[in-house]
Amino acid sequence: METLKNEIRSFVEDESGMGTVEIILIIVVLVGLVIIFRQQLNDLVQRIFSKITSDSSTIIG
Repeated sequence: METLKNEIRSFVEDESGMGTVEIILIIVVLVGLVIIFRQQLNDLVQRIFSKITSDSSTIIG
């Protein structure tokens, strides 16, 4: 009976899977932020590419 208790205790105290859970939570938060700010990110990328295009036209001549 004592070994079963020790096995259960070691199973509960085992933290080897915590890294995976933390990574999954971080990914979920990042995906949520992208979904929330999708339009703002899209506008930002459009402005950056239009600035690159106009500046490259100036450089080329």
